[in-house]
Amino acid sequence: MGSFNGHALPGTLFLAAGAWRVWSAVARFAADPSAFRVRAWNPVGSAGGGHLRLLELYVVAGGAFLDMCLELGGGILASRGAGGADPGTTLIYLEHAGMLLMFFLFGALALLSEKTRYLPLTDGVLSLAAAAAFTSELLLFYYHSAPHMGLEGYYHHLLVLLVGLCVVATVLGALLPESFPVDLATGVLMVLQGLWFYQTAMTLYGPMLPTGCARDKDTHIDCRDRAAQERAELLANFQLFGLVFLAFVYVLGCYAVAAARHGHPELTAMHEKHVAAVDCRGLIGTAAVEECAI
Repeated sequence: MGSFNGHALPGTLFLAAGAWRVWSAVARFAADPSAFRVRAWNPVGSAGGGHLRLLELYVVAGGAFLDMCLELGGGILASRGAGGADPGTTLIYLEHAGMLLMFFLFGALALLSEKTRYLPLTDGVLSLAAAAAFTSELLLFYYHSAPHMGLEGYYHHLLVLLVGLCVVATVLGALLPESFPVDLATGVLMVLQGLWFYQTAMTLYGPMLPTGCARDKDTHIDCRDRAAQERAELLANFQLFGLVFLAFVYVLGCYAVAAARHGHPELTAMHEKHVAAVDCRGLIGTAAVEECAI
């Protein structure tokens, strides 16, 4: 993953899976709020079937497998490069491949559960399997970012924060199977993780390197002084805040479209009840209290 493409590919997978999860969660809640359940994955199209129904699982399993093969291939090439094998570089590739293996196993388990009768797994169990995959990613980037100093380490620490929140959200999805906020938060955090992979690639390996910092021949980032380092870190914070704002706008857009297309009468009743409760809190006097009680 120590390259632009190495960050862009997993970023694309997280972004696509997260954006689909956000839309699916919002659409299911808008269609029937009382029947909402957290899902470890979301089918494409109607529940009756179709060739695209399991598209999300194919994308997760296939994308993770492809990225894993690229990492293993990179490790083999590194070990056969000029000057002999570099154990440190080879092990980094193997670490990344091991983390991707966990996401491949999640997709494969979900596919086996759907297409066969030999491994029936509930959404709660699959959510825990997804949490295990995110945990492996958390451990990888936590220990991988420990030796990184400067701007590289700061970007990886922010990534570790997002991955840790993904672990918490997926575990809560198994413990709170009827919680719409938990399911929505999981999708939003996956979107943010994918976007941050892209931002990291653009900054550390692309054209968005901050002023005052330079990239050496080994793609390590060095800032000329402490002021340049602090400016680059503040810029990273601003970039993350901007991505959070974009995710927020996407959620609002999905909710507006889902409410217009699939709006359940119960959703309108819940909104009117909430508005009435807010209005009652602002009223003063015995007559107002009696009116609200009625």
